[in-house]
Amino acid sequence: MSVISSGMKQKTVYLLNKYFTGESIDYKQIIAIIVPILVDQAFLILMSLLNTAMISSSGVAAVSAVSMVDSLNIFLINVFVAVATGGTVIVAQYKGSGNQEMVSRAASQAISAVAILSIFISAVVILFHTPTLNLLFGNADADVFDIARIYLIGSCISYPFIAIFQAVNGVLRGVAETKACLGLSLIMNITYLILNVVLITIFDMGVMGLVISMILARILGMVTSIIYMLKYNQTLRFKIRNALHLDFSILKKIMFIGIPFAAEQMFFNGGKLLTQTFIVHLGTLAMTVNAISGSISLLFQIGGNALSIAVVTVVGQSIGRRNVQDARKFIKSFIGLSTVFFVLATAIILPCFPFIVKLFSPPEEIIPSIFALTLLIAIAQPFLWSFSFIMPSALRAAGDSNFTSISSLLSMWLFRVILGYILGITLGFGIMGVWVAMVAEWGIRGVVFTWRFRGDKWYAHKLI
Repeated sequence: MSVISSGMKQKTVYLLNKYFTGESIDYKQIIAIIVPILVDQAFLILMSLLNTAMISSSGVAAVSAVSMVDSLNIFLINVFVAVATGGTVIVAQYKGSGNQEMVSRAASQAISAVAILSIFISAVVILFHTPTLNLLFGNADADVFDIARIYLIGSCISYPFIAIFQAVNGVLRGVAETKACLGLSLIMNITYLILNVVLITIFDMGVMGLVISMILARILGMVTSIIYMLKYNQTLRFKIRNALHLDFSILKKIMFIGIPFAAEQMFFNGGKLLTQTFIVHLGTLAMTVNAISGSISLLFQIGGNALSIAVVTVVGQSIGRRNVQDARKFIKSFIGLSTVFFVLATAIILPCFPFIVKLFSPPEEIIPSIFALTLLIAIAQPFLWSFSFIMPSALRAAGDSNFTSISSLLSMWLFRVILGYILGITLGFGIMGVWVAMVAEWGIRGVVFTWRFRGDKWYAHKLI
């Protein structure tokens, strides 16, 4: 038995060295980057699942309203997350090059840029919240619309807090301090979960309870992240006064990555928002099917999402050292590992579907539709998702932001939006048609990014 165990250990170490050890980083360091992000993603997605399940106790109108506004939230939050990603890339490349002073300066400027942008977005959306909801979801039922208004205003109030939190996490990931990111995330999200249990489940406050929980948890997340940067982090040497002084030479580099990615996120998630309006036309039950299926689909993506975040640090540092061979190797290895994660997730989640769907207490008649969508993505994701999402993250980490952004926009609008409308509305396939278009778009994106990766233009950019 011990001989077999020893042989398996040697084989595992051999494979890890083969696929996850390069000239300047080994598999132990990469595992140390991936594992905290993986745990964080698992916790975040399970939290999202539980929150959707808790709010479902307030009825299908509440689920539909939260799902609608969350589509808009993802659209808006991803704009400043995109700028934070620009900070991650620049910090990672300076870290790889060994320039500690520029690592510190880039980190401060990334946090400043994201904070300013989030305050602006929050103010604009609060000011125009009713026209925004009318434009996007004007056909929703009146009770759904009223709940959506409360949730949107509350979400906007919390934007600056979550933005600063995300910016701090972004720069920490740039220097591979993912354990700190995990700790900060756990503090914020456990608080969010506890408050939701108290305010939604115990006090039955519905969406108002969700809003209060979200704002308080995100304030705590921001405060703890800033305290960590000021008192406990030694790598970035963050100081408030440096963040208050804008350095436009560094901001320009951050925005070279951040602005195309932000534009991509705006138009990409704008396309997703538009497909959400298709679903609004299909009625409240269809919106509920979409919301519940979307929450379940995130369970499959835990591993893939973690790797798409971790690859930015690994590839960014490799490119900072000008080691393209390592970058290529790690990109291929991350995509292979992501595929393994999807297969494992499918083997675990599909047999558990009856128990998972019960968490949401859906009407009996929509459960077959939820299962059909879950089965669709369970089959498609292992083959398509990694090339569609991990590959562009890796290319962006090398500075190839314009190409990835333009490609993502074209594929989204030409395939997911137009094809989604044709299949879902024109041909009458309903929500299944919209989801089939989404899966088809993953395939198109994957082909384009893989073609780009095989060339040499993606690593030709010199950011630092």
